[in-house]
Amino acid sequence: MAQAVAGRAEAIAAKVEEFVRNVVAPYERDPRCTAHGPTEELVLELREKARAAGVMTPHILTDGSHLTQRETALVLRKTGLSPLGPVACNTGAPDEGNMYLLGKIGSPEIKERFLNQLVSGASRSAFFMTEPALEGGAGSDPSMMKTTCVKDGNHWVINGRKAFITGAEGAKVGIVMAKGEDGACMFLVDLPHPAIRTERVLDTIDNSMPGGHAVVVIDNLRLPADQMLGESGEGFKYAQIRLSPARLSHCMRWLGGCTRANEIATDYANRRHAFGKPLIDHEGVGFMLAENLIDLKQAELMIDWCADVLDTGSLGTAESSMAKVAVSEALMRIADRCVQVMGGMGVSGDTIVEQIFREIRAFRIYDGPTEVHKWSLAKKIKRDWAGKSH
Repeated sequence: MAQAVAGRAEAIAAKVEEFVRNVVAPYERDPRCTAHGPTEELVLELREKARAAGVMTPHILTDGSHLTQRETALVLRKTGLSPLGPVACNTGAPDEGNMYLLGKIGSPEIKERFLNQLVSGASRSAFFMTEPALEGGAGSDPSMMKTTCVKDGNHWVINGRKAFITGAEGAKVGIVMAKGEDGACMFLVDLPHPAIRTERVLDTIDNSMPGGHAVVVIDNLRLPADQMLGESGEGFKYAQIRLSPARLSHCMRWLGGCTRANEIATDYANRRHAFGKPLIDHEGVGFMLAENLIDLKQAELMIDWCADVLDTGSLGTAESSMAKVAVSEALMRIADRCVQVMGGMGVSGDTIVEQIFREIRAFRIYDGPTEVHKWSLAKKIKRDWAGKSH
Protein backbone atom coordinates (compact mmCIF):
# COMPACT_ATOMS: atom_id res chain seq x y z
CA MET A 1 0.00 0.00 0.00
CA ALA A 2 2.78 2.43 1.00
CA GLN A 3 4.60 1.60 -2.21
CA ALA A 4 1.47 2.38 -4.26
CA VAL A 5 1.08 5.72 -2.50
CA ALA A 6 4.74 6.58 -3.10
CA GLY A 7 4.33 5.63 -6.75
CA ARG A 8 1.32 7.95 -7.01
CA ALA A 9 3.34 10.91 -5.71
CA GLU A 10 6.34 10.10 -7.90
CA ALA A 11 4.14 10.03 -11.00
CA ILE A 12 2.64 13.43 -10.15
CA ALA A 13 6.10 14.84 -9.36
CA ALA A 14 7.51 13.63 -12.68
CA LYS A 15 4.67 15.27 -14.58
CA VAL A 16 5.17 18.52 -12.66
CA GLU A 17 8.93 18.50 -13.26
CA GLU A 18 8.50 18.11 -17.01
CA PHE A 19 6.03 20.99 -17.06
CA VAL A 20 8.13 23.35 -14.92
CA ARG A 21 11.38 22.69 -16.78
CA ASN A 22 9.97 22.79 -20.31
CA VAL A 23 7.01 25.18 -20.14
CA VAL A 24 7.48 27.44 -17.10
CA ALA A 25 11.24 28.06 -17.01
CA PRO A 26 11.29 29.87 -20.41
CA TYR A 27 9.02 32.52 -18.87
CA GLU A 28 11.67 33.53 -16.31
CA ARG A 29 12.86 36.39 -18.52
CA ASP A 30 9.37 37.53 -19.42
CA PRO A 31 9.04 41.32 -18.87
CA ARG A 32 5.86 40.61 -16.92
CA CYS A 33 8.10 39.37 -14.09
CA THR A 34 8.26 42.65 -12.17
CA ALA A 35 9.90 43.91 -8.98
CA HIS A 36 6.62 43.11 -7.19
CA GLY A 37 6.17 39.66 -8.67
CA PRO A 38 4.66 38.29 -11.88
CA THR A 39 1.73 40.33 -13.18
CA GLU A 40 -1.81 39.03 -12.98
CA GLU A 41 -1.79 38.56 -16.76
CA LEU A 42 1.25 36.30 -16.50
CA VAL A 43 -0.23 34.37 -13.55
CA LEU A 44 -3.40 33.62 -15.53
CA GLU A 45 -1.40 32.61 -18.63
CA LEU A 46 0.79 30.21 -16.67
CA ARG A 47 -2.17 28.70 -14.85
CA GLU A 48 -4.00 28.11 -18.10
CA LYS A 49 -0.98 26.12 -19.29
CA ALA A 50 -0.88 24.22 -15.98
CA ARG A 51 -4.53 23.23 -16.39
CA ALA A 52 -3.85 22.05 -19.92
CA ALA A 53 -0.92 19.96 -18.66
CA GLY A 54 -2.94 18.48 -15.80
CA VAL A 55 -0.71 19.90 -13.06
CA MET A 56 -2.94 22.55 -11.47
CA THR A 57 -2.89 22.27 -7.65
CA PRO A 58 -1.24 18.83 -7.95
CA HIS A 59 -0.99 18.25 -4.18
CA ILE A 60 -4.80 18.25 -3.84
CA LEU A 61 -6.52 15.34 -5.57
CA THR A 62 -9.74 15.50 -7.57
CA ASP A 63 -11.79 14.19 -4.63
CA GLY A 64 -10.55 17.08 -2.48
CA SER A 65 -8.15 14.99 -0.40
CA HIS A 66 -4.54 16.09 0.07
CA LEU A 67 -1.38 14.18 -0.60
CA THR A 68 0.44 13.33 2.61
CA GLN A 69 3.10 15.79 3.70
CA ARG A 70 5.77 13.30 2.63
CA GLU A 71 4.17 13.02 -0.82
CA THR A 72 3.69 16.78 -0.98
CA ALA A 73 7.42 17.19 -0.44
CA LEU A 74 8.12 15.25 -3.64
CA VAL A 75 5.70 17.36 -5.66
CA LEU A 76 6.47 20.81 -4.25
CA ARG A 77 10.21 20.34 -4.76
CA LYS A 78 9.49 19.95 -8.45
CA THR A 79 7.27 23.02 -8.63
CA GLY A 80 10.13 24.94 -7.00
CA LEU A 81 12.57 24.20 -9.82
CA SER A 82 11.55 27.64 -11.11
CA PRO A 83 10.43 30.62 -9.01
CA LEU A 84 7.44 30.71 -11.38
CA GLY A 85 6.63 27.02 -10.85
CA PRO A 86 4.58 27.46 -7.65
CA VAL A 87 2.76 30.39 -9.29
CA ALA A 88 1.82 28.28 -12.31
CA CYS A 89 0.94 25.10 -10.42
CA ASN A 90 -0.86 26.87 -7.54
CA THR A 91 1.45 25.51 -4.85
CA GLY A 92 2.93 28.83 -3.72
CA ALA A 93 2.62 30.98 -0.61
CA PRO A 94 0.30 32.15 0.77
CA ASP A 95 -2.28 30.18 -1.23
CA GLU A 96 -0.98 26.72 -0.41
CA GLY A 97 -1.08 27.40 3.34
CA ASN A 98 -4.45 29.12 3.12
CA MET A 99 -5.97 26.19 1.23
CA TYR A 100 -4.61 23.82 3.88
CA LEU A 101 -6.13 25.89 6.70
CA LEU A 102 -9.54 26.30 5.07
CA GLY A 103 -9.61 22.58 4.30
CA LYS A 104 -9.02 21.81 7.99
CA ILE A 105 -11.16 24.47 9.69
CA GLY A 106 -13.61 25.89 7.17
CA SER A 107 -17.36 25.20 7.37
CA PRO A 108 -19.00 23.64 4.30
CA GLU A 109 -20.28 27.11 3.37
CA ILE A 110 -16.81 28.69 3.67
CA LYS A 111 -15.28 25.89 1.61
CA GLU A 112 -17.89 26.34 -1.10
CA ARG A 113 -17.57 30.12 -1.19
CA PHE A 114 -13.84 30.65 -0.61
CA LEU A 115 -11.82 27.43 -0.80
CA ASN A 116 -13.05 26.04 -4.11
CA GLN A 117 -11.97 29.07 -6.12
CA LEU A 118 -8.47 28.77 -4.63
CA VAL A 119 -8.12 25.05 -5.34
CA SER A 120 -9.19 25.59 -8.95
CA GLY A 121 -6.52 28.25 -9.37
CA ALA A 122 -9.13 30.79 -10.44
CA SER A 123 -8.24 33.10 -7.54
CA ARG A 124 -5.35 34.05 -5.30
CA SER A 125 -5.51 34.78 -1.57
CA ALA A 126 -3.80 36.78 1.17
CA PHE A 127 -3.26 36.10 4.89
CA PHE A 128 -3.54 39.31 6.95
CA MET A 129 -1.59 38.68 10.16
CA THR A 130 1.71 40.59 10.27
CA GLU A 131 1.59 44.25 11.36
CA PRO A 132 3.96 47.25 11.08
CA ALA A 133 6.95 46.56 13.33
CA LEU A 134 7.71 50.14 14.33
CA GLU A 135 4.14 50.55 15.53
CA GLY A 136 4.62 47.66 17.96
CA GLY A 137 2.40 45.31 15.97
CA ALA A 138 2.44 41.56 15.53
CA GLY A 139 5.32 39.99 13.63
CA SER A 140 7.21 36.97 14.90
CA ASP A 141 5.24 37.47 18.13
CA PRO A 142 1.54 37.25 17.13
CA SER A 143 0.45 38.05 20.70
CA MET A 144 1.42 41.69 20.01
CA MET A 145 -1.48 41.98 17.56
CA LYS A 146 -3.10 45.42 17.55
CA THR A 147 -5.78 44.87 14.89
CA THR A 148 -9.13 44.61 16.71
CA CYS A 149 -12.45 42.91 16.06
CA VAL A 150 -15.58 43.99 17.94
CA LYS A 151 -18.92 42.14 17.92
CA ASP A 152 -21.83 44.29 16.73
CA GLY A 153 -25.05 42.30 16.62
CA ASN A 154 -24.64 39.56 14.04
CA HIS A 155 -21.54 41.23 12.57
CA TRP A 156 -17.94 41.92 13.49
CA VAL A 157 -16.16 45.22 12.88
CA ILE A 158 -12.41 45.05 12.26
CA ASN A 159 -9.86 47.88 12.40
CA GLY A 160 -6.06 47.96 12.12
CA ARG A 161 -3.02 48.07 9.90
CA LYS A 162 -1.17 45.13 8.40
CA ALA A 163 2.26 44.87 6.77
CA PHE A 164 4.12 42.41 4.54
CA ILE A 165 0.80 41.01 3.33
CA THR A 166 1.90 38.79 0.48
CA GLY A 167 -0.32 38.85 -2.58
CA ALA A 168 -2.87 41.33 -1.21
CA GLU A 169 -2.79 43.19 -4.52
CA GLY A 170 -4.85 41.09 -6.92
CA ALA A 171 -6.13 38.61 -4.31
CA LYS A 172 -9.79 37.59 -4.36
CA VAL A 173 -9.86 35.88 -0.95
CA GLY A 174 -8.53 37.26 2.33
CA ILE A 175 -8.05 35.67 5.75
CA VAL A 176 -7.92 38.50 8.29
CA MET A 177 -6.57 37.94 11.80
CA ALA A 178 -7.67 40.29 14.60
CA LYS A 179 -7.87 40.30 18.38
CA GLY A 180 -11.23 40.31 20.19
CA GLU A 181 -12.22 40.25 23.85
CA ASP A 182 -11.76 36.48 24.12
CA GLY A 183 -8.62 36.23 21.98
CA ALA A 184 -7.56 36.11 18.36
CA CYS A 185 -10.10 35.51 15.60
CA MET A 186 -9.90 34.81 11.87
CA PHE A 187 -12.32 36.03 9.22
CA LEU A 188 -12.87 35.34 5.52
CA VAL A 189 -13.42 38.31 3.22
CA ASP A 190 -14.02 38.76 -0.48
CA LEU A 191 -11.40 41.00 -2.08
CA PRO A 192 -11.06 43.70 -3.17
CA HIS A 193 -13.05 45.34 -0.38
CA PRO A 194 -13.53 49.09 0.12
CA ALA A 195 -12.65 48.80 3.82
CA ILE A 196 -9.24 47.26 3.02
CA ARG A 197 -6.92 49.78 1.38
CA THR A 198 -3.36 49.23 0.17
CA GLU A 199 -1.06 52.02 1.35
CA ARG A 200 1.91 50.78 -0.64
CA VAL A 201 3.60 47.68 -1.95
CA LEU A 202 7.01 47.32 -0.34
CA ASP A 203 10.21 47.10 -2.36
CA THR A 204 11.79 43.88 -1.09
CA ILE A 205 14.79 41.74 -1.95
CA ASP A 206 12.54 38.98 -3.34
CA ASN A 207 10.11 39.18 -6.26
CA SER A 208 8.69 35.72 -6.93
CA MET A 209 5.24 36.17 -5.36
CA PRO A 210 2.36 37.79 -7.30
CA GLY A 211 1.22 41.05 -5.76
CA GLY A 212 4.40 41.52 -3.75
CA HIS A 213 4.17 42.39 -0.06
CA ALA A 214 1.78 45.20 0.86
CA VAL A 215 1.09 47.53 3.78
CA VAL A 216 -2.68 47.80 4.17
CA VAL A 217 -5.19 49.70 6.29
CA ILE A 218 -8.34 47.97 7.53
CA ASP A 219 -10.90 50.68 8.25
CA ASN A 220 -14.21 49.57 9.79
CA LEU A 221 -14.37 46.29 7.91
CA ARG A 222 -17.82 44.94 8.71
CA LEU A 223 -18.34 41.20 8.22
CA PRO A 224 -21.22 38.83 9.00
CA ALA A 225 -20.57 36.43 11.87
CA ASP A 226 -20.75 33.43 9.54
CA GLN A 227 -17.55 34.66 7.84
CA MET A 228 -15.56 33.93 10.98
CA LEU A 229 -13.25 30.96 10.48
CA GLY A 230 -13.91 28.44 13.23
CA GLU A 231 -14.58 29.72 16.74
CA SER A 232 -14.02 33.11 18.37
CA GLY A 233 -10.79 33.32 20.35
CA GLU A 234 -9.19 30.31 18.65
CA GLY A 235 -7.19 32.26 16.03
CA PHE A 236 -3.75 31.56 17.46
CA LYS A 237 -4.52 27.84 17.60
CA TYR A 238 -5.64 27.90 13.97
CA ALA A 239 -2.50 29.82 13.03
CA GLN A 240 -0.42 26.98 14.44
CA ILE A 241 -2.35 24.46 12.33
CA ARG A 242 -1.40 26.49 9.26
CA LEU A 243 2.11 27.62 10.12
CA SER A 244 3.98 24.34 10.61
CA PRO A 245 2.98 22.82 7.24
CA ALA A 246 3.31 26.21 5.52
CA ARG A 247 6.86 26.80 6.68
CA LEU A 248 7.76 23.25 5.66
CA SER A 249 6.23 23.89 2.23
CA HIS A 250 8.56 26.88 1.86
CA CYS A 251 11.45 24.50 2.55
CA MET A 252 10.17 22.06 -0.07
CA ARG A 253 9.80 24.67 -2.81
CA TRP A 254 13.12 26.39 -2.22
CA LEU A 255 14.94 23.07 -2.07
CA GLY A 256 13.75 22.72 -5.66
CA GLY A 257 15.05 26.19 -6.47
CA CYS A 258 18.48 25.46 -5.02
CA THR A 259 18.60 22.13 -6.84
CA ARG A 260 18.18 24.07 -10.08
CA ALA A 261 20.75 26.71 -9.07
CA ASN A 262 23.25 23.97 -8.30
CA GLU A 263 22.62 22.35 -11.69
CA ILE A 264 23.37 25.68 -13.40
CA ALA A 265 26.49 26.29 -11.32
CA THR A 266 27.72 22.75 -11.98
CA ASP A 267 27.22 23.14 -15.72
CA TYR A 268 29.11 26.45 -15.63
CA ALA A 269 32.00 24.97 -13.63
CA ASN A 270 32.40 22.15 -16.14
CA ARG A 271 32.24 24.41 -19.22
CA ARG A 272 34.26 27.38 -18.00
CA HIS A 273 38.06 27.12 -18.21
CA ALA A 274 40.57 29.20 -16.25
CA PHE A 275 44.28 28.77 -15.56
CA GLY A 276 44.54 25.88 -17.98
CA LYS A 277 41.69 23.65 -16.84
CA PRO A 278 37.93 23.55 -16.19
CA LEU A 279 36.81 25.34 -13.02
CA ILE A 280 35.53 22.03 -11.61
CA ASP A 281 39.13 20.78 -11.51
CA HIS A 282 40.16 23.63 -9.23
CA GLU A 283 39.81 22.32 -5.70
CA GLY A 284 38.26 25.53 -4.38
CA VAL A 285 35.41 25.26 -6.88
CA GLY A 286 35.01 21.49 -6.81
CA PHE A 287 34.79 21.47 -3.02
CA MET A 288 32.04 24.11 -3.04
CA LEU A 289 29.94 21.96 -5.36
CA ALA A 290 30.66 18.89 -3.22
CA GLU A 291 29.46 20.81 -0.15
CA ASN A 292 26.33 21.73 -2.08
CA LEU A 293 25.52 18.06 -2.65
CA ILE A 294 25.88 17.41 1.07
CA ASP A 295 23.67 20.35 2.04
CA LEU A 296 21.03 19.43 -0.57
CA LYS A 297 20.78 15.90 0.77
CA GLN A 298 20.68 17.04 4.41
CA ALA A 299 17.91 19.53 3.57
CA GLU A 300 15.93 16.80 1.78
CA LEU A 301 16.25 14.44 4.74
CA MET A 302 15.26 17.14 7.23
CA ILE A 303 12.15 17.97 5.20
CA ASP A 304 11.16 14.31 4.91
CA TRP A 305 11.68 13.78 8.66
CA CYS A 306 9.46 16.73 9.56
CA ALA A 307 6.86 15.68 6.96
CA ASP A 308 6.68 12.25 8.58
CA VAL A 309 6.05 13.90 11.98
CA LEU A 310 3.23 16.03 10.53
CA ASP A 311 1.74 12.95 8.87
CA THR A 312 1.23 11.38 12.31
CA GLY A 313 -1.23 14.18 13.08
CA SER A 314 1.17 16.05 15.34
CA LEU A 315 1.31 19.86 15.08
CA GLY A 316 5.07 19.40 14.75
CA THR A 317 5.79 22.86 16.16
CA ALA A 318 9.31 22.11 17.42
CA GLU A 319 10.11 19.83 14.50
CA SER A 320 9.06 22.42 11.92
CA SER A 321 11.15 25.06 13.71
CA MET A 322 14.15 22.75 13.53
CA ALA A 323 13.50 22.04 9.85
CA LYS A 324 13.00 25.71 9.01
CA VAL A 325 16.32 26.67 10.60
CA ALA A 326 18.33 23.76 9.21
CA VAL A 327 16.90 23.95 5.69
CA SER A 328 16.87 27.73 5.23
CA GLU A 329 20.46 28.02 6.46
CA ALA A 330 21.61 25.12 4.27
CA LEU A 331 19.86 26.58 1.22
CA MET A 332 21.48 29.95 1.87
CA ARG A 333 24.90 28.29 1.83
CA ILE A 334 24.03 26.49 -1.41
CA ALA A 335 22.74 29.60 -3.17
CA ASP A 336 25.74 31.63 -2.03
CA ARG A 337 28.19 29.01 -3.30
CA CYS A 338 26.40 28.89 -6.66
CA VAL A 339 26.84 32.64 -7.05
CA GLN A 340 30.49 32.36 -6.00
CA VAL A 341 31.26 29.51 -8.41
CA MET A 342 29.77 31.48 -11.30
CA GLY A 343 31.56 34.74 -10.48
CA GLY A 344 30.28 37.64 -12.56
CA MET A 345 27.65 35.42 -14.18
CA GLY A 346 26.35 34.58 -10.73
CA VAL A 347 25.45 38.16 -9.88
CA SER A 348 23.88 38.91 -13.25
CA GLY A 349 20.33 38.28 -14.38
CA ASP A 350 21.55 36.05 -17.21
CA THR A 351 20.59 32.97 -15.19
CA ILE A 352 18.02 32.34 -12.47
CA VAL A 353 20.78 31.80 -9.88
CA GLU A 354 20.86 35.46 -8.86
CA GLN A 355 17.11 35.55 -8.15
CA ILE A 356 17.20 32.28 -6.23
CA PHE A 357 19.96 33.75 -4.04
CA ARG A 358 17.77 36.77 -3.25
CA GLU A 359 14.69 34.66 -2.61
CA ILE A 360 16.53 32.36 -0.22
CA ARG A 361 17.93 35.34 1.68
CA ALA A 362 14.36 36.53 2.26
CA PHE A 363 13.27 33.00 3.20
CA ARG A 364 15.63 33.07 6.19
CA ILE A 365 13.28 35.73 7.61
CA TYR A 366 9.86 34.76 6.25
CA ASP A 367 7.79 32.31 8.31
CA GLY A 368 9.93 33.12 11.32
CA PRO A 369 13.57 34.26 11.36
CA THR A 370 16.19 31.69 12.26
CA GLU A 371 16.81 33.39 15.61
CA VAL A 372 13.13 33.29 16.64
CA HIS A 373 12.94 29.58 15.93
CA LYS A 374 16.14 28.96 17.93
CA TRP A 375 14.71 31.02 20.82
CA SER A 376 11.49 28.99 20.69
CA LEU A 377 13.47 25.76 20.73
CA ALA A 378 15.58 27.00 23.66
CA LYS A 379 12.38 27.69 25.63
CA LYS A 380 11.24 24.13 24.91
CA ILE A 381 14.58 22.77 26.08
CA LYS A 382 14.14 24.67 29.35
CA ARG A 383 10.55 23.46 29.77
CA ASP A 384 11.53 19.87 29.10
CA TRP A 385 14.38 20.12 31.60
CA ALA A 386 12.10 21.65 34.25
CA GLY A 387 9.59 18.86 33.73
CA LYS A 388 12.09 16.17 34.69
CA SER A 389 12.96 15.19 38.22
CA HIS A 390 16.43 16.35 39.19
